[in-house]
Amino acid sequence: MSAIIISLALQLVSGAVGGFVFAKLTGFTLGRIGDAVSGAIGGAIGGQLLQGLIPALASGGGLDFGSLLGNLAVGGVSGAILAVIAGLLVNPIEY
Repeated sequence: MSAIIISLALQLVSGAVGGFVFAKLTGFTLGRIGDAVSGAIGGAIGGQLLQGLIPALASGGGLDFGSLLGNLAVGGVSGAILAVIAGLLVNPIEY
């Protein structure tokens, strides 16, 4: 049970960081808190979806380095994706 909570916490934190950093790099920002919250939501959702598809990411019995690193990477990338999508929806590109 604690391994599930740890992997979810890693996904939330890495999603928040990934969303904040990538939104600042692209310029499609919702503000500091908005980027972090949307990134954390994206990190948690993306991480849980990918754990269902790739069972090796789900740390079943223990906390090995590979599953922790995978959770960090998936949370960061999916958090960045959702933060930029949310930023584009709120502040669309004008031509």
